[in-house]
Amino acid sequence: MSGKLLGEFTKGLWKEHPIFRIVLGMCPTLAISNQAINAIGMGISVIFVLTCSNVVISLMRKITPDKIRIPLFIVVISTFVTVTDLTLHAVAPAVWTALGIFIPLIVVNCIIIGRAEAFAQKSDVLVSALDGIGMGLGFTWGLLAIGTVREILGGGTWFGIQVLGKETSTAIMMILPAGGFITLGIILAAMNKIESLKAARQSHAA
Repeated sequence: MSGKLLGEFTKGLWKEHPIFRIVLGMCPTLAISNQAINAIGMGISVIFVLTCSNVVISLMRKITPDKIRIPLFIVVISTFVTVTDLTLHAVAPAVWTALGIFIPLIVVNCIIIGRAEAFAQKSDVLVSALDGIGMGLGFTWGLLAIGTVREILGGGTWFGIQVLGKETSTAIMMILPAGGFITLGIILAAMNKIESLKAARQSHAA
């Protein structure tokens, strides 16, 4: 994989992380990240929809009239969301129930529409696919990080497995919406601190 292609794949993992750097998709991020399994379910769904949508939109970019591009993007995205919804319902009904309305709402997820508008319609198929996979993986690990912290501190479990002693006190607030905001804020602060330390080291080295 060339340096350019690798860069397109990896940018969503940190440099342009959709949750922690660009701060998009906050509604599902905060709503369903109270358990790690929910985070994985939503993450895999977004990877599939984002990658497939990017590929199809890239293939159609030269024949898509500018005036109808947004409605067309939504039709393409909704097709793959429907496939995801039906598949999850059949394969993992518990996860499908937990995610609820947030699966259909992937259709209007600003991460997916944003990548279609800003990237896929202007790029070739391979680059668009790598962008979709990378951004999807970044979104997934972000959800998993938040979900892990909230589930362990709020319920003492991880993927439903007891990891803290039953006598250990847990903070029920962490699995409530407020816990999502607290966890997100702490992670954002930590990432900003890491970036500032890196910038300081680079400035000192120069």
